[in-house]
Amino acid sequence: MRPSRTNVGESHAVAVSRIRALAKECAEPGWDGADARPLDHRAAISAEEFIRALPHELPAPEVSPEPDGSLSLDWIRSRERLFSVSVGTTNRLAYAWLNGTKSGHGTADFAGETIPRRIMEGIVAVVARYAEVVRR
Repeated sequence: MRPSRTNVGESHAVAVSRIRALAKECAEPGWDGADARPLDHRAAISAEEFIRALPHELPAPEVSPEPDGSLSLDWIRSRERLFSVSVGTTNRLAYAWLNGTKSGHGTADFAGETIPRRIMEGIVAVVARYAEVVRR
């Protein structure tokens, strides 16, 4: 889901709706035609909290299910510029990024209210045109 240029905050509501739809679509084992676990209800709630904690000036992520029952939240500018957060059943978030020739990964705790600084910085770096809004 690409954010609307006219109302980026509205895309957050779309992302939350996508999470809820995926929770229904991926509720049974094997939803992927293989051996995927059902999308975990706790992961869906955490992903919704994460999106609600994002500044509305930033675009919402693309949302997709993962075979382990987690959700992937992805900001993709191009093949060489992306940031991905995996939201599972604990408050521990795994993240990875690619920004030109630089890449990396890590983990951070998320208590449901404030996006961890390293994750926020990574998202902003990938969606640079929104960076000046977040730095205010």
